[in-house]
Amino acid sequence: MEQIRDLQKLIKLTGDRAKLDAKANGTYIVYKTNEGRIVKEFSNGEIIPIKQQDHPYE
Repeated sequence: MEQIRDLQKLIKLTGDRAKLDAKANGTYIVYKTNEGRIVKEFSNGEIIPIKQQDHPYE
């Protein structure tokens, strides 16, 4: 169980670092929500859902 907690901590730290990098570079992060939607999150807190046609290379 300790390995799972360590992995969860690393995942959280990676997400936090991605948010810091996005803020420093004026970009956004992309992730999948608990509801299964893919969204863009900007450093100002704005969250925009991505529609299927927004990412044709998937």
